[in-house]
Amino acid sequence: QVQLVESGGGLVLAGGSLRLSCAASGRTFSIYAMGWFRQAPGKEREFVAAISRLGVSTDYADSVKGRFTISRDNAKNTVYLQMNSLKPEDTAVYYCAADRNYYDCRNPSAALDAWGQGTLVTVSS
Repeated sequence: QVQLVESGGGLVLAGGSLRLSCAASGRTFSIYAMGWFRQAPGKEREFVAAISRLGVSTDYADSVKGRFTISRDNAKNTVYLQMNSLKPEDTAVYYCAADRNYYDCRNPSAALDAWGQGTLVTVSS
């Protein structure tokens, strides 16, 4: 079972950038598709971005398309979320998740193989 640890969250002004990282334990990272999700206070968890096992396919929520970029480095067992042009409505706890099914990595209600503990992103206006 893979274990995930996010980092890189923090406080940023609107229009700024942050890069989140999600480090995975184990030697089987490349068998997992990866997803980023977020949950704002009082709201349900929502899909942000997903990337296939080898990084060939990516997918984004409409709300972040053109501003966020998901990538992965299988040699480092790490997936990234580069967030640019941040808006106050991007404020949330961001979670990474792993699953062998790429399409499930776009479903915040799916029973995914592993979840990280989350990292808080606060965008101030």
